[in-house]
Amino acid sequence: MESIRGPFRADEALARGGITRGRLAGPTVTRLLPNVHAPADQVPTTLAERARAAVLYVRGTPPVVGGFAAAELLGASCGPRDAPVDLVVGPRRVRPRSGLVIRQDVLDPDDVVDVEGVLVTSAERTAWDLARRLRFDDAVVAVDALARVGRFPPAVLLERPVGRRGCLGLADVVAGSDPRSASPPETRMRLIMARRDVPPPIPQYVVFDDGGLFVARVDFGWKEVRVAGEHHRTDRAQWRRDQRRTAELAACDWVTVPWTGDDVVAPREFVQRLLATLAHRGLGTRRT
Repeated sequence: MESIRGPFRADEALARGGITRGRLAGPTVTRLLPNVHAPADQVPTTLAERARAAVLYVRGTPPVVGGFAAAELLGASCGPRDAPVDLVVGPRRVRPRSGLVIRQDVLDPDDVVDVEGVLVTSAERTAWDLARRLRFDDAVVAVDALARVGRFPPAVLLERPVGRRGCLGLADVVAGSDPRSASPPETRMRLIMARRDVPPPIPQYVVFDDGGLFVARVDFGWKEVRVAGEHHRTDRAQWRRDQRRTAELAACDWVTVPWTGDDVVAPREFVQRLLATLAHRGLGTRRT
């Protein structure tokens, strides 16, 4: 028997003698989906790994991975780790399974790309699909991430066919998007600040000293008053780097207002600190 690595189709492995039925049913092999197995010590755990296994479930013409799993494979992670894998199969009938979402969309060839041997909806198509299906904040997060990776302006999503389900709110999602946000937490914090009368910052603002030398790239910059909003992590090594960068910014008369992932969930205190700092520096709240 051959040494099998990663997920495999059981019928193909049996046909070429790569595995026996006894081993297939034994404890060293785990069934992932009908006809799709993996060595017990190589069971997919990440969304990208689960997507690569899921395509083996569909017989015949390979399906196209869409949704959050497509974003993950494209390098634009924007969904929950336990998100189901979307498989776009065209007009044929494929039985849905737990952990899979089967979609019968017919894709334009330009909407499909190959990612290391797996067919995936393009960044623009994935953004269009997710923007129509998700709640506003989640949709903006997805569009920001995919537009950044795909290097397209979010406005191009409005050029796609109207009348499809979910298109009614697409313009609002596009208006709220800004691919300069470098991560989903930054997008969510930007949306939070916009709802709380915080003057709009410049995402991923680059700070230079008075001599024109690079100092830092900050998550949010209010350059007219030299205030930075910075996402601080909790691990010790990153904390030390954050403290060093805060000191470097302070040397250039920049004030840093830190925020963490907890502030995305409960933002009131961070917003209060930020507004107080901006006001102290002479920048009032934005009125809507």
